[in-house]
Amino acid sequence: MSDVRTVRAGRRTVELHRPEKVLFPAGDDDGGGRERSGGGSEGRAQGEGAGRGYTKADLFDYYRSVAPFMLPHLRGRPLMLERHPDGVDGPRFMQKDTPDHYPEWITRAEVAKKGGTVTHTVCDDTATLLFLADQACLTLHRWLSRTGKIDHPDRLVFDLDPAKDDFGAVRDAARLLGELLDHMSLPSALMTTGSRGLHVVVPLNGHHDFDDVREFAKDVADTLAAAHPDRLTTAARKEARGDRLYLDVQRNGYAQTAVAPYSVRAEPGAPVAVPLAWEQLDDPAVHARRWTIENALEQARTDPWAGVPRNGRALGPARRKLRALRG
Repeated sequence: MSDVRTVRAGRRTVELHRPEKVLFPAGDDDGGGRERSGGGSEGRAQGEGAGRGYTKADLFDYYRSVAPFMLPHLRGRPLMLERHPDGVDGPRFMQKDTPDHYPEWITRAEVAKKGGTVTHTVCDDTATLLFLADQACLTLHRWLSRTGKIDHPDRLVFDLDPAKDDFGAVRDAARLLGELLDHMSLPSALMTTGSRGLHVVVPLNGHHDFDDVREFAKDVADTLAAAHPDRLTTAARKEARGDRLYLDVQRNGYAQTAVAPYSVRAEPGAPVAVPLAWEQLDDPAVHARRWTIENALEQARTDPWAGVPRNGRALGPARRKLRALRG
């Protein structure tokens, strides 16, 4: 079999090198001897799919198929690329700067950092997505702002991180957070992380800077944790959390990133971070690793975020409602 496969993507031709290279070895654990699932039937379900392996061609073909659904979440956003050239059992590279050898037709975004600038890759088309797959980029982590208004995010993200691999705790926290956001008249969307938890995403109108957005997110998380102190926490230090679920809002800062919808995660079985409809939270078959590169396209075709408003909200009215609630 040839070591190079060529495909056409729009006006570009993209090569896939070493398509049979194994990126996700077959096996039942994560290669490090760590237990992947909690107890009970839900824990066993979360381990499903970890037994078979996947090649670079599998990754490439997945991203080619899901591109129409994934690209709207990527266009115009600087990316941090998680690359595993030797597969998930090899070294991991978190790549911010775009290498000089990347094709000139790939969009770049030069953004400020402390003491200088960094030139991020931006994925605006299928050809770029496939090129990144050929570079063994498993996961795309996106900024919460776009290049046109880099200092003003149009997304707010709550990361629900359980202390153990317990998706029941994640479900409960998502429902509580969803109810609070509804009370503040803020639309929200759910997404599995492909690991253990969920992201709750709030679309914003882009009129607030990162400091303002993160402060609001922290106030929301603090309010929820105060109402349920035995189940939820905002403690950044793991040793202070105990068995409580961590409401993480740290991704809402400048130059911070969150995993992009439909990204593959560097875990056995090639799980995918997949958008959910809120009603899917009631399905006992749903968990953080429910979808993989084999079946994520089926979920994408259901358009789970169809009910999420395209135009984001301002935070002023929500902040006033939150203050009234806190007394």
